[in-house]
Amino acid sequence: MLQLIHQLARSRIQELSPCSLCGIMQQHKHSLCLDCYNSLPWLKTQVLRQEMHILTACHYAYPLDKIIQQFKYEQQLHYQPMLSGLLKSLKYPKVQAIVPMPISTERLTHRGYNQSLLLAKDLAKHLKLPIWQPIQRLKQHSQKGLSRLERLEDIQHQFIHAEPTQIRYRKVLIVDDVVTTGSSIQALKQCLEQLGCQQIHAVCLASAK
Repeated sequence: MLQLIHQLARSRIQELSPCSLCGIMQQHKHSLCLDCYNSLPWLKTQVLRQEMHILTACHYAYPLDKIIQQFKYEQQLHYQPMLSGLLKSLKYPKVQAIVPMPISTERLTHRGYNQSLLLAKDLAKHLKLPIWQPIQRLKQHSQKGLSRLERLEDIQHQFIHAEPTQIRYRKVLIVDDVVTTGSSIQALKQCLEQLGCQQIHAVCLASAK
C-alpha cells in the first residue's frame, strides 16, 4: 500500500513538473510535454546492421542527437529519465537478461559512467530482468583512416570475456545508445555466442546513417 502511495505521489509530481526540453509545458510522458514528445524523430522499428536486426527508438536527428551527446559526453544526466523512457516505449521479445554495451576502463575513468549501463539499469528494472556483464572492453581508440574491414577487425579484438561466472543466459538483450555501422554490437554478439547465448537481440536509442 505504501509503495502504491509513493508511486502515485511521484506520478503527480511528474505531471506538475516542466518539460525536460522546452521547460514551459507540463510533462506528459517520459519527462516531456506532449508537443516535444511528438516532435521527436521516432522510428520504433528494426534497422539492419551487420546482418542483425536492431530495435531502434528514433532516428539520430535533432533534437535527440544533441540530447544524447550532452548525456554521453557532458554529464547532463537529467536527460536519463527521458532517454530511458524512449526505450521503455518499445516492445521487446522475451529474454532472460539485459547486457549493456561495455566501455573501456579508460573511457569509464574519463567519463565517470557508462551511459549504456545507466539506460540498461532503467530498462532492466522496467522489464524486471537482471543486468548481465560477462564481457569487458579493452582500450578504445580512434578508427580514423581505417578501412571498413580494418575497423571490424579492430572492434572484434576489443571485446574479451570477463572473469568466469556460473551464471549463463541463453536469451539476452544488448542495450546501446546509438547504432551506426553495428560493428560494436556484432562483436559483442559474437562474444556472447561463445558463452552459449542462443538468442541475442539488441536495442538502441537511435540509428545513425
